[in-house]
Amino acid sequence: MGKVNQSVFSDFILVSLFSRSGSHEFLFSLVAGMFIIGLLGNTILLFLIQMDSKLHTPMYYLLSQLSLLDVCFPLITIPKMVSDFPKKESLISFGGCAAQIFFLTMMGVAEGVLLALMSYDRYVAVCRPLQYPVLMRHQVCLFMVASSWLAGVLNASIQTFITLSFSYCASRVVDHFFCEVPALLKLSCSDTSIYELALSISGVLILMFPLLLIITSYGQVLRAVLHMHSQEARNKAFTTCSSHITVVGLFYGAAVFMYMVPGSYHSPHKDNMVSLFYSLVTPTLNPLIYSLRNREVRIALLKVIHRLGHRQK
Repeated sequence: MGKVNQSVFSDFILVSLFSRSGSHEFLFSLVAGMFIIGLLGNTILLFLIQMDSKLHTPMYYLLSQLSLLDVCFPLITIPKMVSDFPKKESLISFGGCAAQIFFLTMMGVAEGVLLALMSYDRYVAVCRPLQYPVLMRHQVCLFMVASSWLAGVLNASIQTFITLSFSYCASRVVDHFFCEVPALLKLSCSDTSIYELALSISGVLILMFPLLLIITSYGQVLRAVLHMHSQEARNKAFTTCSSHITVVGLFYGAAVFMYMVPGSYHSPHKDNMVSLFYSLVTPTLNPLIYSLRNREVRIALLKVIHRLGHRQK
């Protein structure tokens, strides 16, 4: 009976991110500030895309879905982490842990797929502009978005079910600031080696297929841009695509470290920092990257500010 799964009878204990830092008050302020900035930035970007008719295009429709993911992503972990400050550890129920694993995995996979589909949108816009209205019609955009969410839900359902079916009868302390599959598996008293291998293989496949699509798309885009005779058209293509490439680099850089770098290079401290990066820093930077480097977004923002100024008068 010692190996009976007792997971459903007790809570897990999360180790606070702030307890690892000597200047935990500064780190707390930094995390809380970035959370607020990211939430506002993505909400404003969603609002601008909805309100400005000039932004009712396939590219901005896909971008609105990215902003929606970036609004939801930090909400899964940061509010609980901030509310438990300045505790060194916080309790999370078995159900709460399951919810974190499911929604984080769903959002992560959906965002990875969406970024790949956004690169295809840029390929069609630059390399096949005359066919763009057909290839990127509204039904196709809806299918793209539905595919990204469906991929996230399927992957999250499988990972959450298998991860929580193991016995957790040893330590209840998760050496992480939220429930993530690799950190949770370390607590299992079952043999998880086969699942961990399958998880690594699936992680590589889930990362590599979208990355291959992104590399292929931008390889074609780069070739097309270099053959453009108009400097203005070349600059516009580079500006639009560079914003997306920057976002891809931020997201996939963290994902590759978490799921493709060998375990010997990992440590609880490194994993916490990388997890904080992709769950908070990247969603905060994404709207800033698109708004600061995108002329259409800046114009839409100025229009809204101008309208608000007139209403106050």
